[in-house]
Amino acid sequence: MTKPASNKTLFSYLALIDIIKFLLVTGAIIWLMTRGAERLGYNWQWYRVPQYLFSFEDGNLTFGPLIHGLGITLHITGISLLLAFVFGLMTAFFRLSDSFLARILARAYLEIIRNTPLLVQLFFIYFVLSPVLDISRFASAVLALSLFEGAYASEIFRAGIVSVHTGQWEAAQSLGMNTFQTYRHIILPQAILRILPPLTSQAISLIKDSALVSTIAIYDLTMQGQAIIAETYLTFELWFTIAGIYLFITASLSFGVRIMEKRFKN
Repeated sequence: MTKPASNKTLFSYLALIDIIKFLLVTGAIIWLMTRGAERLGYNWQWYRVPQYLFSFEDGNLTFGPLIHGLGITLHITGISLLLAFVFGLMTAFFRLSDSFLARILARAYLEIIRNTPLLVQLFFIYFVLSPVLDISRFASAVLALSLFEGAYASEIFRAGIVSVHTGQWEAAQSLGMNTFQTYRHIILPQAILRILPPLTSQAISLIKDSALVSTIAIYDLTMQGQAIIAETYLTFELWFTIAGIYLFITASLSFGVRIMEKRFKN
């Protein structure tokens, strides 16, 4: 009867060790930043940063340019993530298809996307395809991010589907299910638990990669930061603030998916 209690104590101890390690690493980073700034003769002005996040005017909360940029970043990321999963799942199905043409198309898409830089793809879509197809700057950014992340997500989906035992397919066929029904009711529900962690990593990569849309003058979080730095010269303060915002978003996503994972297992 004492075993669950001992496991709980061990878990609490390990969690405490992790917190201490995190605080030590954070303290070391702050110390390095402070020492580096002293040697450079940099004058820290953190008190000027909050106004670019939010301010109070006549008792009303007003969001600053960094928060507006964050909204655009989340908007782009949300749509791109959804489309990336759609592209990834479709490509995975094509790779596993009996059709030779479907497999060739999927392979060509993967090789082109995975072997060229995202920045080049973004420029190609915006400067070459955008004038021809008459798509906006925002749509160009979403399309580039979706295609790029979808190529990597497709391999995650394919690996998850292949990992399901072949006996599940045979059981579904014996019940008279077609391919669509088998995927929907049998294969994908089992595969989702296996692919959730790597898909989370891919989503985090998408959030970080979205900073590249600033190169085509979309005023996302990174672009807003660059514009403010050009006016105020608060280089270190703003870049550290932007990095902290990205860290908060990605850490929150990881934590949320971890909770979801535990619920699925239960």
